Amino acid sequence: MDRRFYITTPIYYVNDVPHIGHAYTTLACDVLARYKRARGYEVFFLTGTDEHGQKVEKAAIAAGETPLELADRVVKRFQALWEKLNISHTDFIRTTQERHKKGVSELFRRIEAKGDIFLGEYEDWYCTPCETFWTETQLINGACPDCGRPTEKLKEESYFFRMSKYQEALLAHIEANPDFIQPRGRRNEIISFLKEGLRDLSISRTTFSWGIPVPGNERHVIYVWFDALTNYITALGFPDDVDGNFAKFWPVDAHVIGKDILRFHTVYWPTFLLAAGLPLPKKVFAHGWWTVEGQKMSKSLRNVVEPNMLIDKYGVDAIRYFLLREVPFGLDGDFSHAALVHRINSDLANDLGNLVSRSTAMLGKYFGGTLPAAAANEALDEAFIQRFPAAITKVDELMDELAFNKALQAIWELVGAANKYIDETAPWALAKEESLRPRLATVMYNLLEGTRIIALLVAPFMPETGASILQTLGVPTKELQLDGNDRWGQLPPGIQVAKAAPLFPRIETE
Repeated sequence: MDRRFYITTPIYYVNDVPHIGHAYTTLACDVLARYKRARGYEVFFLTGTDEHGQKVEKAAIAAGETPLELADRVVKRFQALWEKLNISHTDFIRTTQERHKKGVSELFRRIEAKGDIFLGEYEDWYCTPCETFWTETQLINGACPDCGRPTEKLKEESYFFRMSKYQEALLAHIEANPDFIQPRGRRNEIISFLKEGLRDLSISRTTFSWGIPVPGNERHVIYVWFDALTNYITALGFPDDVDGNFAKFWPVDAHVIGKDILRFHTVYWPTFLLAAGLPLPKKVFAHGWWTVEGQKMSKSLRNVVEPNMLIDKYGVDAIRYFLLREVPFGLDGDFSHAALVHRINSDLANDLGNLVSRSTAMLGKYFGGTLPAAAANEALDEAFIQRFPAAITKVDELMDELAFNKALQAIWELVGAANKYIDETAPWALAKEESLRPRLATVMYNLLEGTRIIALLVAPFMPETGASILQTLGVPTKELQLDGNDRWGQLPPGIQVAKAAPLFPRIETE
């Protein structure tokens, strides 16, 4: 079995300020990357920034700096946020890096050598903010159908990619690989788009200079989407690294993106790869958008949710938990502070926090913090123990589907079962009778072993919390491995368990 896993975020545009949407995509990838590592996979997790194009050039001129100075300044915002969010990426690619430029030029040359790139003339309506050309019929009241902003008529010499040539091959691939585009609704959207017919794609510009020059004709720069999408292979060392990461990790297991860039990833990118004779991604998963208190996020409404501020106020693990628990991954979600506070107080403080503090406090009180060995299990204990292997299998399946909120639900069913186990076995009553001491020992062992497995499952979502629980239980935190460690009975009797500090203090609402 191939124990390798490659996952990517889109590369983020340096003209943006990092917001909750960027954090959401990156966080989803981080959780899956951590989960796969814990399952024993060798993981390559890529993120980065998209730094070319007319928008960056215009913004830099307005700010009185060069485009590269602007990129160098802004990229730090993304890097600092990923550090704060505890993102465990393998690599951070910037499209201004030499390794990237080299790979883009090579991909262009390969497709051109095949006769699939030709020089022509282009005239259409261009939306600078979206870096997209539209036909007259696609405009809505003369404006861009995506962002609603004005477009301008542009006519220029351009290199074209024979995208139309690959329409049938791409359709056949989508039909043969039902998991290639997810969720299903997005797949249907792309199939109907393809059936309307593909046009050849303009893939160079002459109206600005901030980009990668077309090999052999430096008056042209390569279209920003051809440039940006290629990051997924240039970060693996394409074209040089034939025996290294590129051979090892391509094709990618999952491109995780927002639904607004679905077409670029499921039509443009696969046709470029088909033309270059390279394997297609295994899966492209497009998630939904976040609204804020029911309204679309926008600078003009001043309702853009700033992740740094949220982390400072509520803590990184609470934010990581909320974003992936609140909404099914793939659907749109609404962000509200009230919903966040409710999740922290009920799921994190009451359910998980309470389980850890009650269990460790009782062990301290009844056994001086030393974990006893279990005596004989009764039917009630067996039923509790049996829930764990079933839940672990379920979580594994759900993580492969990127169903993060359902995976968390399955983990929280275990948390609920452990809290219920405390109420049903009533350790405080058992502690009153010396003759019931073996029974009390069994209950305490099962409770703490259950808590250990819950901590392992929680760790990819909330790394600090998972590590903190395991530390309390005297388990070395390097053992965040799930493979093998998720079997029942790994907690050795006789270890010292500390009384846990509250994991998530309740937030009092005004």
